[in-house]
Amino acid sequence: MWRRNLLISVLIVLAQTSGSSLANGPTADITGDGIVDSEDLSVLMSQWLSGDRNNYLVMVSIPAGEFEMGDHHGDGFAGELPLHLVTLDPFFLGKYEVTNKQFCDYLNSAEDSGEIKVVGGVVYATADPNNTIPYCSTSSAPAGSPDYGEFSQIDYAGGVFSVRTKSGRDMSNDPMMVVSWYGAAAYCNWRSSDEGKEPCYSLSTWSCDIGKKGYRLPTEAEWEYAARGGSHNPYYRFDWGDTISHTQANYYSHWTGGTPGNPFYPYDVNPTREYHANWNDGIFPYTATVGSFSANGYDLYDMAGNVAEWCNDWYDSNYYNVSPSDNPQGPDSGTFRILRGGSWSSYAAYCRVASRSVNFPNNRYSHTGFRVALHFEATAIPSGDGATPSADLTGDGFVDLADIAVMADQWLTGKREVVQ
Repeated sequence: MWRRNLLISVLIVLAQTSGSSLANGPTADITGDGIVDSEDLSVLMSQWLSGDRNNYLVMVSIPAGEFEMGDHHGDGFAGELPLHLVTLDPFFLGKYEVTNKQFCDYLNSAEDSGEIKVVGGVVYATADPNNTIPYCSTSSAPAGSPDYGEFSQIDYAGGVFSVRTKSGRDMSNDPMMVVSWYGAAAYCNWRSSDEGKEPCYSLSTWSCDIGKKGYRLPTEAEWEYAARGGSHNPYYRFDWGDTISHTQANYYSHWTGGTPGNPFYPYDVNPTREYHANWNDGIFPYTATVGSFSANGYDLYDMAGNVAEWCNDWYDSNYYNVSPSDNPQGPDSGTFRILRGGSWSSYAAYCRVASRSVNFPNNRYSHTGFRVALHFEATAIPSGDGATPSADLTGDGFVDLADIAVMADQWLTGKREVVQ
């Protein structure tokens, strides 16, 4: 009883000092009856202080807004201009990069259902008769281009996929890499189906129907907006500020001629050169466990460095000149797919929030991974029992005062549906 009274008191105080933001944040109508009231509060109370903030499946709610997309510092690459205003609807984005363990779960499920096959250590769809669209490489794939099996942290033996150890370290919670754009899209479809959502991707044409509201890769505009973490005044070079060091990200600090104290990029202020010492064990890849550095303003981890992340968009060098302002989704077709964020092997310039990289969608490298996005109207965090809606309104994996604040902001808004 004391807990109920305390939560109600907090709710009343917050409600009296808040304005409704229903259009720009997650809905607090947990029961789905059209109004935020005591029934929703009861569900929240039943899940109070439950959850796991280290749940790597957690999705974060990114609010609607507008920003000026592109390079604001004049030290980027040509494809980062012109600056252009973009307006985005709210959406969910993975708090972390997809891990080796998460992707391994997908592979084992798809293997059991007969959806994939392994040929020469490379994973393909069973429906791909000529093995033309690789999803990912396992450790038994050939070394070197194009398969890079020596970098994969996924073993395959006896019909079972498992995560490797490297230098005695379990790689389960390091980011998945040596994965193609197609493999990332296939993972999104599997996760959608696993959680009862409609898959977005056609695995024959590889088109993405965002209207189906399942998991997908973020658009390039969504990625940059989220990476900035809400910092738009001023626009920083990185989400935390204008300089970078190994205290903030896992990347390669490049010095001119290897000369001590002479970084190639003046905004790279790391006191030592080359790879991050904490993750350089002498065996590629030098990825870090996801979430090893501070989160940005939207509570997202590793938006700079660790692995470069596939986006949904095709690349066109002229796209910034013709991009629509509202929810741009990239060109209709192309040769390359977009990558964002830089990696453990990237120079500082590629870790800037405005930096754009590209690659063929079937390429698989030791520095390339992804995170997932989700339509805002979808339920991002399934409850533990699969029946009761989640009260984790902020999407941080835990039900606490932050969720009470969201509910207070929408208290008694809406209109209860009446069944005739």
